[in-house]
Amino acid sequence: MKQKGCQTEYDTLKTVLLCEPDYMKIEEAINDTQEHYKEENINVEKAKRQHEALVSTLKREQVDVHLLPARKDYPEQVFTRDIGFTIDDTIYVGALKRTIRQGEEKVLKQFLEDHEYSYTEVEGGTIEGGDVIIDGSHIFVGDSSRTSRLTVDQLRASHPNHEIQLIKFDEKYLHLDCVFNPLSNDSALIYPEAIDDEAVRLLEERYQLIEVSEEEQFTLATNVLSIGNKKVIALPLNKATNAQIKESGFEIIEVDLSEIIKSGGAFRCVTLPLYRK
Repeated sequence: MKQKGCQTEYDTLKTVLLCEPDYMKIEEAINDTQEHYKEENINVEKAKRQHEALVSTLKREQVDVHLLPARKDYPEQVFTRDIGFTIDDTIYVGALKRTIRQGEEKVLKQFLEDHEYSYTEVEGGTIEGGDVIIDGSHIFVGDSSRTSRLTVDQLRASHPNHEIQLIKFDEKYLHLDCVFNPLSNDSALIYPEAIDDEAVRLLEERYQLIEVSEEEQFTLATNVLSIGNKKVIALPLNKATNAQIKESGFEIIEVDLSEIIKSGGAFRCVTLPLYRK
């Protein structure tokens, strides 16, 4: 069996799964970002060039990159994080809520089988990886209509040594990782206006929170990708947030993903880690 497993969102990234945006488009606007860009939509050739630059950056950082085959019938398949997630040594195949995305999990399962990865399917209910954030013994799960309590109960039963905490947030921001993202065991990005006050207090007790402005949340400043050794891949246009991240002792690797974020997801959304060490 291949090496797999993730204990945090910031350990050294070894193996990751992406999907090229060959057929990317906004078919139904489900958040403010998509609504804003619905008429303009996606320049696929530009999105592909930006995605290739991200893949090259990851490979330069010694990350083993795999690509799911892009399918014309899945216009949001580029957001691989939602299709699955990895907790400890278990790769979960998610259960996607929206009809337009249902079926993407079949492509993921075929990839995992072809590459001899064992996996676990979510049985009953729905859950998307953008709502699942892991940090050692803690698992934060976005409390939204996309994640059912039945699925959360399954995770609790499967991971009895973890504390699973539901984080209530405004669903117009789509997934928890668009408003909250740990950078280390004691630092995290947050857009507090989108998160329930009680949940913010809970997170304040655990992390030094780096607050993102409304303007930079719109350009997904929280949705960075940590690749280990305090290195963070981020958008160059989120200057204020990037400056705060640097001041907190992290190295920023800037990659332009401005075309892909028009559909409401950035670096964490387009990457599914299979192995961190």
